Amino acid sequence: MAEPLLQARGLTVRFGGLTAVDAVDADFMAGELVGIIGPNGAGKTTFFNAISGVQPPTSGSLRMGERDLAGQGPHRFAAEGVARTFQTPRVFAQMPVAANVDFGLQFAGRHRPAPPALRDAAAILQLIGLAGLAHLPAAAITPAQQRLLEIGMALATRPRLLLLDEVAAGLTESEVESMARLIGRLRGELGLTVVWIEHAVTILLRHVERVLVLHQGRKIADGTPAEVVRDPQVLEAYLGDEVIA
Repeated sequence: MAEPLLQARGLTVRFGGLTAVDAVDADFMAGELVGIIGPNGAGKTTFFNAISGVQPPTSGSLRMGERDLAGQGPHRFAAEGVARTFQTPRVFAQMPVAANVDFGLQFAGRHRPAPPALRDAAAILQLIGLAGLAHLPAAAITPAQQRLLEIGMALATRPRLLLLDEVAAGLTESEVESMARLIGRLRGELGLTVVWIEHAVTILLRHVERVLVLHQGRKIADGTPAEVVRDPQVLEAYLGDEVIA
């Protein structure tokens, strides 16, 4: 059986007396498109912060190949091929769109071969549909386009693992569908492993192959979308919330 690209074991994050992520085990295989869902306060973003180096875990391991990255800084995760977006897009508002992507290229994994689609800013902007906006300041493009730009900046680092944190937030229904199709295309064309947190559960369930469900910091389910929506623990966690119906 193939080794996971990223393997979390007993991953725990505590803030004082609060356990935000509670001994989570998770494997992410090469080329997988995985969703993470859970009610508000389930620990989704804290889990992302831990597996991207933003938040050192209190305990547990995070292995990529032979390396345990737990407690390392974000630059070490980036060097291993981990890139992420944030709930609120982090772009350089006054810089041109192309310069934002160029900034990402400064952190590119130069030791990893770049597919033609990621060779330079122009190619990346073409890939994400922003080529016509290259010279505009990032502040002048729409929020939906800023989300795409942040994905472009993440892709510029030539990742193997792309972590997407609520990229559908604030988008219209048609923009969300376009985003989901782009995510699937990026995974396919670039051979990426994509892990996607989303509050818009129904959208996510339509597009991912596997779903991890967090509730109160614990992993309560891990399976196909069809399996997860029938899981009694998941139904209980989402009790009264029609999004999982």
